[in-house]
Amino acid sequence: MGYVDTWDLEVFFEGGSTSPQLRTHLEETKQKITHVKEAVNTFEVPTSANDAEQLLDILHQMTDVSKHLRQAGAVVGCYVAADTTDKEALLLQGEMSSLNAIYTPVALKFQQTLAMIEDAVWEALIATEQLCTYEFILNEWRDEVALKLTESEENIITALSIDGYEAWGNLYNQLVSDIQVEIEVDGEKKQLSVGQASNLSSHPDARIRKEAYEKLEEAWTQKEAFFASTLNHIAGFRLAVYEKRGWDSVLQEPLNYNRMKQETLDAMWGAIRAQQAPFVQYLDEKAALLGEEKMHWYDLDAPVTNSTKTLSYDEGAAFILKHFGEFGKELEAFSRKAFEDRWIEAEDRANKRPGGFCTGMPMSEQSRIFMTYSGTMSNVATLAHELGHAFHSYALRPVPYLNRGYAMNVAETASTFAEMIVADAAVKSAETKEEKIALLEDKIQRSVAFFMNIQARFLFETRFYEARKKGIVPAQKLNELMVEAQQEAYGEALDVAHPHFWASKLHFYMTSVPFYNFPYTFGYLFSLSIYAKALEEGKNFEEKYMALLRDTAVMTVEELAMKHLGEDITKQAFWAKGVTLCVEDVKEFLTLTAKEG
Repeated sequence: MGYVDTWDLEVFFEGGSTSPQLRTHLEETKQKITHVKEAVNTFEVPTSANDAEQLLDILHQMTDVSKHLRQAGAVVGCYVAADTTDKEALLLQGEMSSLNAIYTPVALKFQQTLAMIEDAVWEALIATEQLCTYEFILNEWRDEVALKLTESEENIITALSIDGYEAWGNLYNQLVSDIQVEIEVDGEKKQLSVGQASNLSSHPDARIRKEAYEKLEEAWTQKEAFFASTLNHIAGFRLAVYEKRGWDSVLQEPLNYNRMKQETLDAMWGAIRAQQAPFVQYLDEKAALLGEEKMHWYDLDAPVTNSTKTLSYDEGAAFILKHFGEFGKELEAFSRKAFEDRWIEAEDRANKRPGGFCTGMPMSEQSRIFMTYSGTMSNVATLAHELGHAFHSYALRPVPYLNRGYAMNVAETASTFAEMIVADAAVKSAETKEEKIALLEDKIQRSVAFFMNIQARFLFETRFYEARKKGIVPAQKLNELMVEAQQEAYGEALDVAHPHFWASKLHFYMTSVPFYNFPYTFGYLFSLSIYAKALEEGKNFEEKYMALLRDTAVMTVEELAMKHLGEDITKQAFWAKGVTLCVEDVKEFLTLTAKEG
């Protein structure tokens, strides 16, 4: 009996987006918010360590509310992703935004009360048995408050964000869900969603790849004014808030959020730019193998050999479990449970949101994974990637909930590490030379994505925000900024770029996470160092790896790297080692394909 490729959400709330259980849960959550609000409003600034117990009680209430909000929000997000036509789910999404907006000022007021505690009293409090566990997060809260406006001003921002900020992000999802393109595949004309059409980027038929690209470009062009307006208003709201808080750099929030220094970010991009040439050479070689003079955007994911091996969902699962098992028994056993208990939505069907994600349901100590599986090795790697996210949450189960709030850059470390295990295994298990070239190329494509595609997103977003400070940036200008960023990041290797990439990429429209780009590259290169240690130590490394994951939410990334890897990541030398490993893949690819000629 095989694995089912659709997820089980009924275990949380029976009845889908019209679930009475979910409605009861939401009403209970509202009551819990009211209770914690009362506790926070009556909480006076502590004057001694004797107030630790009262402070701990509020932390427990906040934990309970946070879990309830997260549980409902994650499930509603799954409803919307699985069926973009689910109108009830879209309404629930708006309701979740409202609930979060009610709770946010409560949490902020509590943080501001903490910020008023005298330093000597504060040191005594966090040294107590009750609070020492929460030292990192409590100190972080105090520091965050110092960077923000007064309580009343921040409350106004939160209230206005529902319709003036988050609503624009929700609108983007609706705009995308309305897009359908007609493409002829295997002699049959099909109406495809954005997600299904995007999956054709790796189709072996060049005509289909090009048609999918052109039809999607046409669709983005038709609605570019709507997407441009949406993006401008999201950025405009964010910039207005930054200005009021006195934040000069648009990177201040994402760097704080990711608990990393500007020097670390600069060192990472510097190391990548220093070794750009081999990847440009790879793209030139790939274009030649495809019979083109230069690389086109729609050929970036194209297969370069006739080895079009596909794996069924069951076969993909078996491959992942086998190689996860060679790393460690916990990762393998956990992932097997995810397949058996239907934690994964992978069916290839219409009306699904594009892309993939993993989300956690903390009250159930479970995760759910979303993707569209069509049988390619790239799909297998994506599935492993999302399982890595879920395993990160699993590793954190012994940790208090408030100490599980890891940032996106280290979140991408666990996922990319899992993806690397599978990608490496795929290359090593290749049965023919053609298959080895195909799998090696699939691995290099990930390096190109993290070093070039993500860099292009970062360059575009940085420049767009600077332009947005001066006023609305029209669609045509957005197209120009996007192409300019792509050509720079890809080293002028592209003949045909993707002008409307800014419209097609959900990450630019997410209001929950600013600059949803560079953390991917951080995670990729950071996980390479961890993977190198794993290869050295074998199965004995899994326990150390899980210890590292448990520290991801209670340290800056610089501290994390020093403690677990003994590395200074503010220096280019650390990042250069990881990039060099990826260059070795390129060299092997160029050697193998040269012999083909």
